[in-house]
Parts: sequence; structure tokens; C-alpha cells
Amino acid sequence: MLETLIAEDDKEVPEKGKSGDEWEPKIIAFLCNWCSYAGADLAGISRIQYPPNIRVVRVPCSARVSPYFIIKILQRGWDGVLVSGCHPGDCHYISGNLVARRRFSVLKDILEYVGVEPGRVNFSWISAAEGERFSKVVKEVVMRVKALGPAERLVKGG
Repeated sequence: MLETLIAEDDKEVPEKGKSGDEWEPKIIAFLCNWCSYAGADLAGISRIQYPPNIRVVRVPCSARVSPYFIIKILQRGWDGVLVSGCHPGDCHYISGNLVARRRFSVLKDILEYVGVEPGRVNFSWISAAEGERFSKVVKEVVMRVKALGPAERLVKGG
């Protein structure tokens, strides 16, 4: 499924100064089905504006997002990643978000060690009732990734 999503969106994104268009980051967001995805849905239903730079992947739990997915996405040229789940202690799978928090803490250290900028991979906790917060987080992530520029560190050539 992940390969299908990536293949669908592998179209060229204009870089700064190329054909007069301003470069916009491509960001993939893994959202927990129970909380973060519902928060995104609430933002949409409430017509709360947020940048269209993200592609959403609904996952059962933030713990189901493998670090392999994140590394593979960065290799394929995506500019940023957002993983969002239930608030700690509120996971529908009891401790899934706590597992995810530990896993992503280690992953962030590894990515920083290999030279990936800290703001390129982002993690947040958003509940189903936080549509406004979802919008705010997406805006912050887009601004952070846009300031970093296009991803180049792990991108495979060709």
C-alpha cells in the first residue's frame, strides 16, 4: 500500500526558481485512525484551513508505523514526514502510542546522526476533538520543512 501511495505521488515537484514556481514541500502524514485521523476529519468538516502539502495515510495505530517506512519515504524524495497518534495514555490499543514514542525517539537520534535535519521528521499527539490543533500542527510542520528546503540527504539518485 505504501509503495502504491508513493508511486501515485512521484510526480516532479517544482524547485525554487524552476519555471517561475515557488517550491512547496511534499509531506506524508501517518495518522492514527482513532484520534489523529478523526482530528483531521474534524478540521475538514469544520472548514478549518491548513496547507495542502500533506498526503494522509490512515494507520490503525501510530505504533504500526515502521521506521523503515520513514526512511524509505525520505529515500524516495519526500521532503517531510508527520506521524501523529493518540495522546499518551489514551491509545485504543492500550500502549501503542507509548511504543511509538520510544521507537521514534530512537529513530530521530539515528536520523540526526546520519545528517537528516531534525525538523524533517515530526511527531505529534492529536485527539479526535482537536481539529484546530491538527491544523496548527500541519501549518507548523509545513513551515519547518519549507525552511529546510528540499530533502537531499537520504534521497536515492535516479
